[in-house]
Amino acid sequence: MTPLRRGGDSRYTGRPLTASPRLLLSSGEPSGDLYGAEMIRHLRPSCPGLSVFGLGGDHLQAQGSALVAHVRELAVVGLFEVISHLRRIRQVFRELLAEVDRQRPDLAVLVDYPDFNLRLARELHRRGIPVVYYVSPQLWAWRGGRIRIIRDTVRRMIVIFPFEEALYRDAGVPVTFVGHPLVDLVHPHPSREAFLGELGLDPQRPTLALLPGSRPKEVRHNLPPLAGAVRQLRSRHPELQFVLAAAPSLEIDLIRGLLGDLPVPIVQDRTHAVVGAATLALVASGTATVETALLGTPMLVVYRLSALTYALGRHLVKVPHYAMVNLIAGRRVVPELIQGDFTPSRVAQEVSALIENPQRMKEMRRDLAAVRDRMGPPGASARAAAAVFSSFSIIS
Repeated sequence: MTPLRRGGDSRYTGRPLTASPRLLLSSGEPSGDLYGAEMIRHLRPSCPGLSVFGLGGDHLQAQGSALVAHVRELAVVGLFEVISHLRRIRQVFRELLAEVDRQRPDLAVLVDYPDFNLRLARELHRRGIPVVYYVSPQLWAWRGGRIRIIRDTVRRMIVIFPFEEALYRDAGVPVTFVGHPLVDLVHPHPSREAFLGELGLDPQRPTLALLPGSRPKEVRHNLPPLAGAVRQLRSRHPELQFVLAAAPSLEIDLIRGLLGDLPVPIVQDRTHAVVGAATLALVASGTATVETALLGTPMLVVYRLSALTYALGRHLVKVPHYAMVNLIAGRRVVPELIQGDFTPSRVAQEVSALIENPQRMKEMRRDLAAVRDRMGPPGASARAAAAVFSSFSIIS
């Protein structure tokens, strides 16, 4: 793996394109919308005439992209949730291809969202449109056979985790490791004391952050056992105080209904401030675990799917850990409670074991710092933009 340089200006400084390139960008999830938008923001200085269309969300739209569909229509989790949305997903696929045929992009950048985007890669390949794939599908976890589709249809993989580079290189797929874009985007509140004071919480008391997920279905599965754990912890540890970080797309009424009468402040769209101010975070498995690691906050990772979805999918997963933090570390540095293990009593037990053991918390913070180092230095989005620019340059 070529080491990434730390510090300095990582923007591409080569010759700007003289043409006005047209780019298709396809992202079906909020995280991909953010990563894709940051890449576009860094690409525009080298491509002043760049036009972008495709699938994304508010971040991509703010970068001047014309959307065929918004991620809120596509971002679903779980086998049966996908099935219930299948008609609309197929309709969006057809609409996107119609727009591809009308605009004929010079290059396509597909961001994560593999069930949709790998099928799209096939169609683009048939049309002779070069494909760059940004943020790898989790081939190392399950459905590794998809690497054949990638080898046949994708011109370059841009990966964000160091262990992914060797996987693609060994498979004969051109690959560029850029690091994780969240390294640049995750920042705590400048004053923990001021932030907790805003919420009426005491900065001198230990604070537990609840992150139940970013989608309504996730919250419906994850928040009830978290709420049950809070009830047990309030009696065991009266010194503890609690705060819930809600994604901007969530309805507050849904969260309040699941919390019941628990007096837990709900803070929307300020997740980094909540996690940065917390002593310990209870985090639904996903991108939020990476954000929590970057903030250096000790965590317990939890997750629950519908029973049938979990039963059908569990035998396909080939990794020893669910939490991305543990996968990056190559060992279990944070505890995980998944599906049947994710109960109020188990959560309360794990939290008690952590807060009563300052040495273990200190070791976890040290391990999280090592995880952050493995995610690469700042500048991932700029390096991704440079890789995309190089692909434009090859075809222009």
